Amino acid sequence: MSPSQSQQPVPAPADGLGSAPEDGAGPPVTPPWADRPAKPTLAYRITSSPLVLSAAALIAALVVGGLLIVLTDPLVTSKMYYFIARPSDTFVAAWKSVSEAYLALFEGSVYNPAGETASQRLYPLTETLTIATPLIFAGLAVAVSFRSGLFNIGAQGQIIAGAIVAGYIGIAWELPAALHLLLVVVGAALGGAVWGGIVGVLKAKTGAHEVILCIMLNYVALNLLLYLLTTPAFQRPGSANPISPQVSDTALFPRLLGDSFRLHWGFVLAVVAVAAISWLVNRSTVGFRLRAVGANPRAAATSGINVTAGYIVVMLLSGGFAGLAGAAQVSGTERVLTGDIAGSFGFDAITVALLGRSTPWGTFWAGLLFGAFRAGGVAMQTTTGTNINIVLVVQSLIVLFIAAPPLVRAIFRLPDPAKARRRKKPRRPAASAPSTSGASR
Repeated sequence: MSPSQSQQPVPAPADGLGSAPEDGAGPPVTPPWADRPAKPTLAYRITSSPLVLSAAALIAALVVGGLLIVLTDPLVTSKMYYFIARPSDTFVAAWKSVSEAYLALFEGSVYNPAGETASQRLYPLTETLTIATPLIFAGLAVAVSFRSGLFNIGAQGQIIAGAIVAGYIGIAWELPAALHLLLVVVGAALGGAVWGGIVGVLKAKTGAHEVILCIMLNYVALNLLLYLLTTPAFQRPGSANPISPQVSDTALFPRLLGDSFRLHWGFVLAVVAVAAISWLVNRSTVGFRLRAVGANPRAAATSGINVTAGYIVVMLLSGGFAGLAGAAQVSGTERVLTGDIAGSFGFDAITVALLGRSTPWGTFWAGLLFGAFRAGGVAMQTTTGTNINIVLVVQSLIVLFIAAPPLVRAIFRLPDPAKARRRKKPRRPAASAPSTSGASR
């Protein structure tokens, strides 16, 4: 007995391009690239980058600042009384007010075409670099802590601590020039590192919140400085004001472009510090551990990283960079120790680090931008009568927009990288078991 059995047709193998068998038998073959995300275009990668987001936040802040300039200009407000009759007068006056103010800001911070000599024309740029030097140091201090998951707002106190040590070494010690300046720089870094290390130790050992610790230590550092300026070791002889004697010439940063400019070699040290911290954070084992602690402390501890030591190390580094800002003030621009030696650099550093996306080179460029704001704000007020507080408002608005990325993306129609576009996956039909016909006898 030879049973005759109907044969099920065998599907042809796929051709490697995802095509279905020619006779239509069997489920369709899924293309090998179906599950891969679509490759983003160049325009998408550019518009979704953090750099473009920061630039958009800056533009938005300048636009709002321009509106404030318009609303506070008496000439523009006088034109608004007959806006319905002649609206063009209001728009012309508004454009003139904003353009002249921002042009004066540029000429006071980058290039002054009215200067008679090359030195006079480039003097605003050197002032921007001079003012940016402590901002870069302090911004690096905040950025390093941000990358490690700590919110260090104690740069103000760490700058003061570094300035106290730098001022004492520069005033009380008599040493050769190169050695004296080196000890001032090292002492300032150590002073700031110790002040920041206090926060790190308390955070690691007791779990105290670093924000509260930094705020308290800022007040402690300021009042300690004010007290020291009343003691014989720091107060200038014959003066009742809280000011120290001049720092020795051997402890000063040399002028980078000669005595006609205030720009000193502290700016070069700031560039070196940016390059060093960029390598440390992105290329070294220590930097990898610090970033791991910042990303997820629990996972870092599980993988064998000492989180407690990480908190201490990062605050030592952060305080050290802030202390260098104090050295730049004492031995670079001010040359004396006063109660206002830190200015508002410690708080502006938070804005600089935010605008720079907590990256070393981003912080560097953000420091230059805020140095330009400070240098050009005075020229803007002097030339056009615009209130210098407008510059402070613009700086604050930058922080506001940086802290609200969805708002900036909505204003400028920027794509969200978290919602990357993907190709639709083809539906896969459920595979059915092959049917076999019964044997006929």
